[in-house]
Amino acid sequence: MDRKKIIIVGAGLAGLSAAWHLKQKGIECSIFEKESETGGLCHSKHIKGFTFDYDGHLLHFKGSYVFDLIRDKLSLDISPHQRSSWVYAFKRYIPYPFQANLSFLPPRVAKECRNDFIKSQRKAGDGDENFAVWIRSSFGKGIARHFMEPYNRKFWKFPLHRISCAWVNGLVPRPSREQIFSGCPEKKACRIGYNCVFWYPPKGGIGRLAQAFEKQLGGINKGCAVKAIDIKGKVAELSDGRKEKFDVLISTVPLPELRKIAYPLPAGVAECFSLLKWNSVLNVNLGLGNACHRGKHWVYFPDKDDIFFRVGFPHNFSGSATPGKRGSVYVEVSYRNKPIDNSVSIVLKDLEKNGIIGSRSDVMVRDINDIKYAYPIYDLNYSGARRRIINFFSRRRILLCGRYGNWRYMSMEDAILDGKRAAEAVNS
Repeated sequence: MDRKKIIIVGAGLAGLSAAWHLKQKGIECSIFEKESETGGLCHSKHIKGFTFDYDGHLLHFKGSYVFDLIRDKLSLDISPHQRSSWVYAFKRYIPYPFQANLSFLPPRVAKECRNDFIKSQRKAGDGDENFAVWIRSSFGKGIARHFMEPYNRKFWKFPLHRISCAWVNGLVPRPSREQIFSGCPEKKACRIGYNCVFWYPPKGGIGRLAQAFEKQLGGINKGCAVKAIDIKGKVAELSDGRKEKFDVLISTVPLPELRKIAYPLPAGVAECFSLLKWNSVLNVNLGLGNACHRGKHWVYFPDKDDIFFRVGFPHNFSGSATPGKRGSVYVEVSYRNKPIDNSVSIVLKDLEKNGIIGSRSDVMVRDINDIKYAYPIYDLNYSGARRRIINFFSRRRILLCGRYGNWRYMSMEDAILDGKRAAEAVNS
């Protein structure tokens, strides 16, 4: 068999995984990464003794393959943590998931949620549903009104009745009737869901994972962007003026960006690109003079009066995340089209209001990251548009890979597995 020329665009987690799995098969490839460092969003910054990730990134494992790869083949030290996540509502901290910990709510609200849950189970149907209908049929009006609807409106920034349910399985915890009513004794948290246990490097931040891949690969073309992809001629045009022929190309480029550089595109495929939607996240990382909220890993904020939807505390899952006994916070603000004016100032005000920081004077370091492509939105056009785009490129031996290249809600484990899938597809 003639040796194929394989190009990987992007050295984020999926691209690194694809290259690593190709190497295990003895297959060479060329990786081009526009940034000066690998990892994409799986990257950590080190500022004045503080370690900040590009937003909150934790490892969850549904299977043993990726766990064994990271621990044994990449030799990366990762430590387990029992999840301590919370919802801040009714001026109190309620263990996550909200719907399984109703005993922590004010009695009147808990009774309303339980009664409405019973009514929803009597009416639940099996037909195709949008996300808004799914919430109420799964949990009832009370849980919907007090948590699921306000939180998801804040998170998605998109009408819930125009979102499909293609993404919810395994990601939104659905407690049983017994857990809703008696599965969790008073004042004892009920912990269910895919991320009850998470793993994280004890030192260096989540960026250590990308570095572990890179160490075994080498030869990555960093600071070299792919500016254009000639689909018909099978040529990648690079930012340094070079042109690289390919037989197979693995793209981890976010689909809206791929549309800008790939040509020629049929009108129908270009139209599918225009149907893609996403939300963005403004990530505010803060280094604090004092540790705060010991024991908590992250907190969800459904209240519309708080600008952020989630706040996490890296010093509680990595002792090396801060110098000495100081603290750190990561904050996530969802938006579409453009961030709210004065977002960082509002973040600080709301952190003070909720007692997460004592005062702004406690903030020693600020690190701001604007993540344009955060979560693909599974609207009612999503499945058809995505499928047509993927089929068009795969028939031309361009494989779309990773959370943004494959345009799918993925964990880090999923991204690594998607890189493996792409590597296996090279010869198929």
